[in-house]
Amino acid sequence: LRNTLEVAEKVGYYELDSDPIMPEFPIPTEFGTMEEYRQKYTEEQLRAEFERYDKMGGYDKVLRIKFEADYLKHLVYQGAQKRYGDELPDKMERIDFELDTIRQMGFPGYFLIVQDFIRAARDMGVIVGPGRGSAAGSAVAYCVQITNVDPIKYDLLFERFLNPDRVSMPDIDIDFDDDGR
Repeated sequence: LRNTLEVAEKVGYYELDSDPIMPEFPIPTEFGTMEEYRQKYTEEQLRAEFERYDKMGGYDKVLRIKFEADYLKHLVYQGAQKRYGDELPDKMERIDFELDTIRQMGFPGYFLIVQDFIRAARDMGVIVGPGRGSAAGSAVAYCVQITNVDPIKYDLLFERFLNPDRVSMPDIDIDFDDDGR
């Protein structure tokens, strides 16, 4: 009992309740720079654009989210043109809704990172699954080739994946072949 009490007294307590720490995705300078964004957007402009500004970590953090969101939008629009071609105008309302939700929730960097390592895996010849779980309901994920399941064609719900009423980290299930891992 003494040994158990000794172990119990050595236990340190700390909070695990913290915001996720995301690495910064390196956005090509041809698209823009953070300094250009700093000169272009004031705190007041960002407060007006981001509903949850005060909960997102301040000006620098929100500016970074804006920068990443704009770059993600750029990639999504390119991918949407390739995926949907002439049918693109019919899909834009859904795509823009998803992009806005991702931006407002502060997760564009997550999508940029995931699409980057999936693209890199495919470039190296690693077989990547077509997508599964709730992420298959994202047209944004489809447009940047995170998934190969068209959620619009199959009428899948984006809100099962990301819901603005329930702010939580997105979770994209990804399958890599055993040999390529």
